Amino acid sequence: MKRRRFIKYLATNGCTIAREGSKHTLFRNRKTGELSTVPRHADLKENLCRKICKDLGIPDILSDM
Repeated sequence: MKRRRFIKYLATNGCTIAREGSKHTLFRNRKTGELSTVPRHADLKENLCRKICKDLGIPDILSDM
C-alpha cells in the first residue's frame, strides 16, 4: 500500500501527526489518545498497516477496500 494513501486514511479516521522524526512519523488518534508510528517508506506492507490501525483503534484499512 502506498504511504500517501495510508496517511489520508488515517486523517479521515481522526488521526493527526503528533511529531515528525527522521525515519518515522508519529500519529495520534484524537479521540482515544493512542499513538503509533508510520515509517517513511513509499510502500508499506499490509500487515504493518493492519498493526498501525489496531494500535490507533481505528477500523482496518484493508477491510474497507
